[in-house]
Amino acid sequence: MKNRSNKHLRPKPYLTTQLINLMIFSGMLLCCDVSESFSNEASPEKVFSSVEERRLHATIQEEREIILEEKKAIALKEKELKTLEDAVDKKLAEIDKKLVELQNQTEELAELLDQKDVAELQKIQDLSKIYEKMDPAKAALALTGLDQKTAAEILAQMKVKAAAKILDSLSKQKATELSKTFSTIQRE
Repeated sequence: MKNRSNKHLRPKPYLTTQLINLMIFSGMLLCCDVSESFSNEASPEKVFSSVEERRLHATIQEEREIILEEKKAIALKEKELKTLEDAVDKKLAEIDKKLVELQNQTEELAELLDQKDVAELQKIQDLSKIYEKMDPAKAALALTGLDQKTAAEILAQMKVKAAAKILDSLSKQKATELSKTFSTIQRE
């Protein structure tokens, strides 16, 4: 008897196969239903089982549209940023080029100024030799016609004895002024 009751409890093979097929088919329907709910566009034939489901579907669609618009805006901003970055890089390259040119010009100018200073010093030395050989009274008269700085530079390049004789031949006021200018030149 026990065998008989167990026999009745065992499922029949053809029923098991039908049950499995039914479960697979319902699972496929469920998957299709889920994939439709996640599609980009809602089909007009879509039937919702509840108002809540329809509301959720509409909210998801709205959010999806907002996200797509935000992605478009971000892509546009990234493109604008790339354009601006390229423009800034180009301007920086131009600035670097101009800085190099400016440095080269500054070096050339410094070299020219050095050459000018050397030439002026040579002229002052030549003039001082001329004034040294002149009569002190005539040299004093010639120095009074020059600006004070040039006159003081000429005196600074002369031998001390010759410069003293020329200063002695100048008026007291002019000699004082030249002495003050001479002392500032010596400090520089």
